[in-house]
Amino acid sequence: MTPSVHYQDLGLVDYASTWDYQTSCHQQLVQRKRNPDSSEYSGKTIPHVFIVCEHPHVYTLGKSGSPDHLLLNEAELHEVGATYVKINRGGDITYHGPGQIVGYPILDLEEFYRDVHLYVRNLEEVMIRVIHTYGLEGIRLEGYTGVWLAPDAHQSKFRKICAIGVHLSRWVTLHGFAFNVNTDLAYFEHIIPCGINDQNKAVTSLAMELGHPLEMNAVKSLVREHFAEVFQCSLTPSE
Repeated sequence: MTPSVHYQDLGLVDYASTWDYQTSCHQQLVQRKRNPDSSEYSGKTIPHVFIVCEHPHVYTLGKSGSPDHLLLNEAELHEVGATYVKINRGGDITYHGPGQIVGYPILDLEEFYRDVHLYVRNLEEVMIRVIHTYGLEGIRLEGYTGVWLAPDAHQSKFRKICAIGVHLSRWVTLHGFAFNVNTDLAYFEHIIPCGINDQNKAVTSLAMELGHPLEMNAVKSLVREHFAEVFQCSLTPSE
């Protein structure tokens, strides 16, 4: 049976409230698994959810990251209009901001497959298919998560276009991906992105690679389409 996933586009929304919301969705799925026979959950369907949104300027640090990878102090954060949050996903520090599609799949993987590695690879696959639509060949780099572009005749570096950081509890997923579409890449200069301090690696965006900005809703439509294909699920608008 094809899993059904509720799709929600929250638009531009602050990071803290979105974290609270995705955590609430996550806890409902986890609690149902812990207490399947309780009166609270008996006969009740708790949906998988796929949230997409954009955030105001914010830096988030994963549980395995180093605070030293944020290169701004509190006053400097205020000057650039950004906030800083420590969170419980995997990975190091990254940036979220307008023009970036952030995706939070809240899935009970036991209804898909019990394989965290495959889950991360499938998130990458979604993005690889999306950028392929625009004539770009996304690749995976051994030892790194996310989607990259290889050096070419115009660019001498590997460029990361999509970052991924996840957390699981009882096979229920939390957090997700950050896909640079029309992102202001200058904000990445204030951090060591994902803790990768390598002169041969950089951050890029779809707009940077194509030379023009993209219509965000059109890109989101492709993300929806390929997410449903890769995860073999049906996406339905959430009520």
